[in-house]
Amino acid sequence: MTTVNDVTLLHQDAQLLVADKPAGLLSVPGRGPANADCLASRVQARWPEALVVHRLDMGTSGLMAFARSPDVQRALHRAFAERLVHKRYEAVVAGLPQADGGQIDLPLIVDWPNRPRQMVCHARGKPSQTLWQVLSRDEAAGTSRLSLTPITGRSHQLRVHLAAIGHAILGDELYAPPAWHAAAPRLLLHACDLALPAQPDGLPAPLAFHSPPPF
Repeated sequence: MTTVNDVTLLHQDAQLLVADKPAGLLSVPGRGPANADCLASRVQARWPEALVVHRLDMGTSGLMAFARSPDVQRALHRAFAERLVHKRYEAVVAGLPQADGGQIDLPLIVDWPNRPRQMVCHARGKPSQTLWQVLSRDEAAGTSRLSLTPITGRSHQLRVHLAAIGHAILGDELYAPPAWHAAAPRLLLHACDLALPAQPDGLPAPLAFHSPPPF
């Protein structure tokens, strides 16, 4: 484990870099010079060949992989598209779910007048599924810690799905009610586990990484 440009690097080999993105840092550059600082630019300052494979929301912390060649990037993009990549998140959410787990199956679409917000739309939304499991309940605080496994990978999927079932993620400025937005200093969502498959034109062996939640 090394730290480069205030970013913790968990893995480095000839094909792949895996970094632990802090909350509040963009994954890739936004519009304008004020939004130029991001995880990709910090990683590329040390490894200019690094290529983005996937993204996390600015408020989300956790594991992000970078390919070190276009061939590996293409292979990993294909693995994500074919759902061969395993991702698991943890979140602290509002409320105490009655069930211990389940699957959320709600189609999502961009809320165009209010973008970047997304919304549930049964008529035109893209199929979106999330598996969830309760890890613990804090009855005094009225919150729960969940393990989340996205089956699909839509923008803001975990955040919209949890808000839609009445258990918004604490600190979520877009989807949580004001009291739950104010209940945490950041979005309490962390990408904990990332498992990547071996591919003939990609990684020579499967790799798995873990990052414990910082909350």
